[in-house]
Amino acid sequence: MAASISRVSGSEVSEDPLDSYSATVIRVAEAVTQHVAALEMTGNGRNGRLRVGAGSAVLFTSDGYLLTNAHVVGGAQSGHAVFADGTSTAVDVVGADPLSDLAVVHGRAPTAAPAEMGDAESLRVGQLVIAVGNPLGLAGSVTAGVVSGLGRSIPVWSGRSRRVIEDVIQTDAALNPGSSGGALADARGRIVGINTAVAGVGLGLAVPINATSRRIIASLLKDGRVRRAYLGLVNTPIQLQPSAVVRTGRREGLLVVEVLPGSPAERAGLRAGDILLKVGQMYVSNAESLQKLLFAEAIGEPLELAVLRDGSDLRLVAVPAEMTDNQ
Repeated sequence: MAASISRVSGSEVSEDPLDSYSATVIRVAEAVTQHVAALEMTGNGRNGRLRVGAGSAVLFTSDGYLLTNAHVVGGAQSGHAVFADGTSTAVDVVGADPLSDLAVVHGRAPTAAPAEMGDAESLRVGQLVIAVGNPLGLAGSVTAGVVSGLGRSIPVWSGRSRRVIEDVIQTDAALNPGSSGGALADARGRIVGINTAVAGVGLGLAVPINATSRRIIASLLKDGRVRRAYLGLVNTPIQLQPSAVVRTGRREGLLVVEVLPGSPAERAGLRAGDILLKVGQMYVSNAESLQKLLFAEAIGEPLELAVLRDGSDLRLVAVPAEMTDNQ
């Protein structure tokens, strides 16, 4: 498409909207790239050190703590981070939380200034986002796209175990395996998500930076782990039908897409197609609202579930188990 040109005071000014789009992406890329490192995790093998994981990481504190994905660090305890300007540091794993797919590592040497962290709660579908990472070993790679979905939950395989990562951001910004752990930024250069490619190449997903993930990060920094309650269901937000709105007084709920076999959700009687309205005393309308209820204090405690099933109101009781490495 040809650019539209107008003359102002004898000079030519481009009115091509792509110029504004490009300027935004360039500005964010320049601001964010310096805070994103290529990360290589290593372990001991029969013939010495070997690589056990690789991806990206985002520097989020001034004293060298970096945020990445749990599946990037795997079972490693140490590794190496290299920034876009060529500076590098050895890193040690502080902690990892497979359920959120977040992990924290700490650099041993001085690093760059930290990135500005944002809040994914401000995101809207259709909003511009920019992904910065280290896909396939190409440091400082940048892709741009829009938010195409919010509040998703996705089932993933971790070894032989199946997990559900809650409340992910879906974007059409292209991601590749090396992008995992990299930054998803808004148009102001604030980090609103940590990219994860565990669901497959070409599907852009990111763990949001919000109140729940900040709580997870704080637990990793303090204790090196997050004790989590586990229900075992895959869900997505849904708008209720008008008749259900009138009957329940609620406009939104969580559609149960899948119930994992042998899970507390299955034992409680939840089924795919159910709509979850309330857990305990709290209404739920997105993955984060459910996730907030599933920290350590919920383990082993009965939770009443208010459910819509085929137009009928049900009350079920689930007893969350503690999340283990085998779940």
